[in-house]
Amino acid sequence: MDYSHLKDKRVAVLLSGGVDSGVVTHLLCEQGLRPDLFYIRIGMEGEGLSCTAEEDIELSQATARKYGLSLEVVDLQQEYWDNVVAYTMDRVKRGLTPNPDVMCNKLIKFGAFDQKVGHLYDYIATGHYGTIVEDGKGAPSPEFSTGRWLGTAVDPVKDQTDFLAQIDHVQLSKLLLPLGRLMKEEVRRIAEQAKLPSATRKDSQGICFLGKIDYNEFVRRFLGEKPGAIVDIATGRKLGMHKGYWFHTIGQRKGLGLSGGPWFVVRKDVRHNVVYVSQGYDTLLQYGREFSLAGFHFIATDPWKDLEEVPVAFKIRHTDTFADGVMRLLPDGTRRIVSSRDIQGIAPGQFGVVYDKTRTICVGSGEIGV
Repeated sequence: MDYSHLKDKRVAVLLSGGVDSGVVTHLLCEQGLRPDLFYIRIGMEGEGLSCTAEEDIELSQATARKYGLSLEVVDLQQEYWDNVVAYTMDRVKRGLTPNPDVMCNKLIKFGAFDQKVGHLYDYIATGHYGTIVEDGKGAPSPEFSTGRWLGTAVDPVKDQTDFLAQIDHVQLSKLLLPLGRLMKEEVRRIAEQAKLPSATRKDSQGICFLGKIDYNEFVRRFLGEKPGAIVDIATGRKLGMHKGYWFHTIGQRKGLGLSGGPWFVVRKDVRHNVVYVSQGYDTLLQYGREFSLAGFHFIATDPWKDLEEVPVAFKIRHTDTFADGVMRLLPDGTRRIVSSRDIQGIAPGQFGVVYDKTRTICVGSGEIGV
């Protein structure tokens, strides 16, 4: 992607200390830009939990020195706790499956950061894997021929548009995604050739900005434990005990401690603290074909206006595969997805992310209803 025409614009890069944002900095500098670099601090210091922030900042500082750029550490810890952590614990306590990464992007990286610093810049570049489809270039169909849209990455395994599916059109208008047309191995190769400080660092796998913190330990820190029964939904037989329904999500297989499996979580009774499971890979209780999307959010605008039904592709979790179906607009304004095949583990509270039928444009998302 050519960004040389942005030399006279103010560009900020969000660094994480990882290889992806390091390569973003390298690519922009190669094209003659002099971006300002920012590291967003949202660590767990003082909370008795581990954090990789110190190493992240050291690698970010080394990247800044390599290219003679400024680096500022922006402290958004309080905003993170007040918004993302509060959202996560609220959903978990209600028996839902939250997505902190989606809300971190919406409320912190492109929310609180913009309020503090980002509003001073024309563009904000990140290491997310996605593309920008603008003014019809690469548009899959006429409804996307004008305006700016969030497009999928060429690397289907690394595509992160589902994590960006709650940003709005203002945030999208300033977003630069330099890695979207590169495969991950190309990014690694660029980092090695450029001798970036983060070239050999492994990709992070945890919750947004929580480093090596175990998710269950994170939940236990706030909600504690509440022992309850694990029950076979087909027979009503008690199979074992769990430590709290909030440690389990619909579709979960691992971590149940049951023999004679595989066993999958298929339902949770929040009121009575019961986790229901079903046995085997092919039980129909694991699958569904329809679900509602509460408060559906269009990233740019509604490309389908008031069409009552439109063919779409969608995801209900972070994966490199799409499902196909239709999205229906019900009389009360609710959006509903009807899949063309059975979908395993539809978890209320997760985000259902909707794409056009060619899987090119990430249109928006909504919370999967109960």
